[in-house]
Order: sequence, then C-alpha cells, then structure tokens
Amino acid sequence: MTAIPPDPEPSNTPDLEPGGGVPPGSTPPDSDQVSGVGAVESRPRHRWTPTAVVSVIALAIFLLLFLAVVVSVIL
Repeated sequence: MTAIPPDPEPSNTPDLEPGGGVPPGSTPPDSDQVSGVGAVESRPRHRWTPTAVVSVIALAIFLLLFLAVVVSVIL
C-alpha cells in the first residue's frame, strides 16, 4: 500500500525558494493533517479514582469555606 506523503511536493509548490522557504508575504504550504485513534486506555478498576475523590473533597472544603465567609459577612 502506497501512502501519500504528508508534505507537499516541492516541485509543484508555487513561490517556493530553493532553500525551501517562501518570500515575505507568501503563505507557506501546509502539511496534511495526520490523525488517528490513540491507544485504548484501560478502564479504572473502581468507579471513583483517587484523583477524583481528592478533587471532590477539595471542592467541598472550598465551598464550605466560601459559604462560611459569605454567612459571616452577611450576619
């Protein structure tokens, strides 16, 4: 199977200088985008990962402190 190279063919590219650059004011040729599916990650063993648990606890503490400050300012 022969794949098309991602970079444009230099002989068919307009405004291309001998060193591979383009003159000022010209737009350089763009390479084709090569994307695909990455490696499949394994599912976590538990529904809540340790990072998720710590994040929820930190958010709860922050919200409680915020509410305490708001209540103390109002009263």
